[in-house]
Amino acid sequence: MSDHYTYRVTWSAEDEEHVGLCAEFPSLSWLASTPEEALAGVRRLVAESVEDMRANGEDLPVPYADRAYSGKFMVRVPPETHRALAIRAAEEGVSMNRLVGARLVARSL
Repeated sequence: MSDHYTYRVTWSAEDEEHVGLCAEFPSLSWLASTPEEALAGVRRLVAESVEDMRANGEDLPVPYADRAYSGKFMVRVPPETHRALAIRAAEEGVSMNRLVGARLVARSL
């Protein structure tokens, strides 16, 4: 299987190094002096972990990129927020789902 896992490299102020992370393996990380080394290090670490897990018959995490998503999820908000969103959606002539979805997309980019 190809490596479809989700990687991120960020700066660790505490360690004063770049840290490579993998979302599907939250317990793994790799510190390095450059972002490139941090990414390469965590990818090697994940590959070794996958190899060990396969050898032991363990289930591998499904990569986020390969998972199916319905596009639906429930969010609980305070009643005042719900009211404000309902009013705003009515004023804009759209459904509350469309209003909230558009705002989520705008903030996630």
